[in-house]
Amino acid sequence: MRILLFTGKGGVGKSTVAAGTAALAAAEGLRTLVLSTDAAHSLGDAFGVEVGAEPTEVADRLFVQQVDAQLRFEQSWADVQGYLLSVLDVVGVDPVAAEELTVIPGAEEVLALLELRQHALGLHAAGRRPRGRTERGEPAWDVIVVDCAPTAETLRLLALPEALGWYMQRIFPTQQRVVRALRPVLNRAAGVPMPEGSVFGAIERLHAELGEVHALLSAPGASVRIVLTPEQVVLAEARRSHTSLSLFGYRVDGVVANRIFPADGSDAWRARWVEAQSEVLEQVGQSFEGLPVWRAPYQPSEPVGVAALAALARDLYDSEPAAADPFAPSSGAGPFRVTRTAEGAVLHLALPGARSSDVDLTRHREELVVTVGPYRRLLTLPSGLARLSVAGARVEDGELRVRFRDEPRDTRTGGREGGQTGARQEARG
Repeated sequence: MRILLFTGKGGVGKSTVAAGTAALAAAEGLRTLVLSTDAAHSLGDAFGVEVGAEPTEVADRLFVQQVDAQLRFEQSWADVQGYLLSVLDVVGVDPVAAEELTVIPGAEEVLALLELRQHALGLHAAGRRPRGRTERGEPAWDVIVVDCAPTAETLRLLALPEALGWYMQRIFPTQQRVVRALRPVLNRAAGVPMPEGSVFGAIERLHAELGEVHALLSAPGASVRIVLTPEQVVLAEARRSHTSLSLFGYRVDGVVANRIFPADGSDAWRARWVEAQSEVLEQVGQSFEGLPVWRAPYQPSEPVGVAALAALARDLYDSEPAAADPFAPSSGAGPFRVTRTAEGAVLHLALPGARSSDVDLTRHREELVVTVGPYRRLLTLPSGLARLSVAGARVEDGELRVRFRDEPRDTRTGGREGGQTGARQEARG
């Protein structure tokens, strides 16, 4: 099964390209689902049909879904929300305000990813299986296309599973044990109800499900495509997105340059736009060297409906000189890999476009803390590296390289190892 996620700055035509890619996949005989994690659903508008909270068939082998966030929220967060509402009621918060306060920021995007997990693992409700589904536990789809939220929201969303995992492994077990042991005392002392086991269970289930989402989206069968228009501001954000997506372990398999003006010397206004776009397109090729850059011309009319979207995608994916298969699995080792050396090992983390001055690196116990601009990843080291000491680090050829030596580090203090500052300084150049 192939999972394709489309993201980009708001207004670049991301939803249209995602819908077109799905329509083309179905036209080529692949069972295809396209769904949106963007709160501002527009897939139904793109296809020109009414789309519901369950997969809606809009053409042969093509299904569209706009996730019912409220329903999924009630299913996944009901126990936790009920507890939070009881606490807010005790302290006198207005019920309407309390209802708003207990909604997770970004809940729609998170729950849409959980819906993706249901489909990818073949766990969708048995009574609502789309045509062509096999046995329970086997996905009904050859391709799942995800129309993501604009870039910043997508990055926060894709970083969530790993961040929540860190909290669950280190802090959550201690809190759970303390509350279980001291619940009677805490109830009397605090004057508010303490969480029951069902609350912890709901959070643990959410953590496990998000962990499965992360595994799915960082596997070779999944990749991200960045949609941009040939403008300097848009390109700058696309470059940052490429770096940040790689930081969190997600593969970027191509770039779509959308809304390109056709060359026409008869119009001076258009000629200036063509010239400006040509300059940016040259920079796009340099910025995403090694990746296919598919080009979509500015359409004479808005592509609406399955046929128009499929035609747009067919022209788009035929535009790249190498004619890269848009549905082929991602190749290569991915953004994260480890190689062995005579002295120890080297950890490689792809950070395309990053400069040494952009990267800060520290080590804390079995983790590397990698910061690139506003984004930070707590990278849990494989056991083979966790026992070694950091010998140095640098950013080179678009990746962070951290050298480890076969010299067990001193863990008696449980804190940062002594060589860490030097590693940070070398990473910063």
